[in-house]
Amino acid sequence: MTTTRIAVAGAGYIGLAHMGVARSSPTCTLSAVVDPSPSARAPAEQAGVPLYASLAELLAKDRPDGVVLATPNVLHVPQALECIAAGLAVLLEKPIAPTVAEAEQLLCAADAANARVLIGHHRAHSPIMAKACEVVASGRLGRLVAVMGSATFFKPHEYFADAPWRSQPGGGPILINLIHEVHNLRMLCGEIVAVQAFASNATRGAAVEDTVAINLRFASGVLGSFMLSDTAACARSWEQTSQENPAYPSYADEDCYVVAGTHGSLSVPTMRLKTYARPGDRSWWKPFECSVVGLQRADPLTLQMEHFGAVVRGEAAPRVSVRDGLANLRVTEAIVQAARSGATIELSSHSSS
Repeated sequence: MTTTRIAVAGAGYIGLAHMGVARSSPTCTLSAVVDPSPSARAPAEQAGVPLYASLAELLAKDRPDGVVLATPNVLHVPQALECIAAGLAVLLEKPIAPTVAEAEQLLCAADAANARVLIGHHRAHSPIMAKACEVVASGRLGRLVAVMGSATFFKPHEYFADAPWRSQPGGGPILINLIHEVHNLRMLCGEIVAVQAFASNATRGAAVEDTVAINLRFASGVLGSFMLSDTAACARSWEQTSQENPAYPSYADEDCYVVAGTHGSLSVPTMRLKTYARPGDRSWWKPFECSVVGLQRADPLTLQMEHFGAVVRGEAAPRVSVRDGLANLRVTEAIVQAARSGATIELSSHSSS
């Protein structure tokens, strides 16, 4: 079998991760690195692949089968458009764009070209999320009523000292971290149609939020609450509970989502399930049957690369489409607007379809 040649643009933290999974893939291979920074030379040499300063240089000298764009957010749309014009399949890291307007421009171009674009919301490839969605879809929880979520963690001083832009508007946890959570919540409960939010910078006093309380309304009628903070010494975040990234310590007694229905509830990612033994005899006076839903863990970045290879070869449609990426960004922008204005922001006029 001929392996699918994948070039990675951007040799930062996530770009290096993509290079690693491409190199270890049974169906894909790393063919080149694209990055104008001198620091990119070492990882390219270590991988034994050529280094190019730009996508134009790559396309002129060593056209790959597909490109991973793990570059700064401001480059996402122009570089994706460059790849689409060249007829290349793209794995575009999240967020799809810095703004909804730019993401809409990309959607128009992708649709016009019938382009193969996968957005890098890698948790969509998580076996944990797949199993949670399976439980919800099975009806075991009954009709969904509510979802409670959190992404609470503590970013150290060095995180901001190394990149001062993270202390400025656009560098807070809403735009950096929350977009992952939005996609997971959409997978579990469907489309989000309205948001409310309170934001605070009281702990650090920086020009950007450090803590946000969010209310959500879904098209199905499900209501949600979400607590976000990058200054809370608390392990209720996906990174610290899912065990998917060994760089983070993990705590088996913590969850970051609870999905509740009329018949039971599921805690994620521990997959603790509580349901009534007899659906016709439900009451808070009655005990739950408690169990744990079995699953096999796997690295979602690895699974995402295998899926991208299938997208490149025309064997699969992108699991996370441009429309999905745009829908996630719309919700995130609405939360920013809600926090600034104090108003309820309606998204029901927008559709991800």
